[in-house]
Amino acid sequence: MSRSSTNGASAHEPRSAPRERREDGFLHRVVDVGQVRLHVAEARPKGLDGDGRPIPADVPLVVFLHGFPEFWWSWRHQLTAAAKAGLWAVAPDMRGYNESEKPRATSDYEVEKLAGDIAGLIRALGRKKAIVVGHDWGAVVAWAFANEYPEMLERLAILNVPHPLAMMRGLRRPAQLMKSWYMFFFQLPFVPERLIATGDFSMIRRTFRADGVPAEDIERYVAALRVPGAVRSALAYYRASIRRVLTGRVPRMHTIDKPVLIVWGDKDRFLGSEMAEPPKRFVPHARVVHIPEASHWVQNDAPAKVNELLLEFVAQPA
Repeated sequence: MSRSSTNGASAHEPRSAPRERREDGFLHRVVDVGQVRLHVAEARPKGLDGDGRPIPADVPLVVFLHGFPEFWWSWRHQLTAAAKAGLWAVAPDMRGYNESEKPRATSDYEVEKLAGDIAGLIRALGRKKAIVVGHDWGAVVAWAFANEYPEMLERLAILNVPHPLAMMRGLRRPAQLMKSWYMFFFQLPFVPERLIATGDFSMIRRTFRADGVPAEDIERYVAALRVPGAVRSALAYYRASIRRVLTGRVPRMHTIDKPVLIVWGDKDRFLGSEMAEPPKRFVPHARVVHIPEASHWVQNDAPAKVNELLLEFVAQPA
């Protein structure tokens, strides 16, 4: 059993709205994962990519979780590569983002609820287990999912976010505190929302441009943030997290006994690469790979290398 309550996996088609294939080439639908409904983009292996074709049980499911201030589209390169390699690849808009539902309460964005969304998504897709890949806040949720639902995890891949204990230690160092200033600024009421939206999201645009993100990509991220409620919801991730720390309600860490791959772009301006190595006691089967030329947005800076690492990791014997 999981360390959080779970329901049995569905043996039928996902609880969702009808699929549609959009101009981006991916299948899209909205899936009821329990407390919320998440918009999901997916790529299927050749021969199984018809809208109504069931996915055989022996086709591995890979779930990709995005971070702030992105949405499912940040995984487009990985979705395509995974499907070509014979995997069933899905990327949700995380709770509160883009086309997914946006609860209003800050407490609705506590990490256990976010991890519960992923467990609910896997069950709704008719599976009991999945390979989970996360970047930025998606990686925070992926760590939490591995901690709370170990029986539902096959493998875990983390991009540019430290293990929670490494992050806590990192925030005790002045250098990392300076890099993480925005996390504390986001605790203010109303002001961060207004500042982020000012000048047609000029702060977000500057942040991406500083790391060389192409203008056309930036426009997609800005368009997703324009969805009513999206900015408030994105900031609620930070607010719920800090409030938990301040009140001492930090989740208990358990050992992750599954294979773990950590990919780190060393030009990350927000998180120091010294935090990439997870604590051996809690993550005994980890491999850490640094990509020196990549920034925080590693899966888009170095998509070919990240795809190679992920596919190699998935193919390795357990």
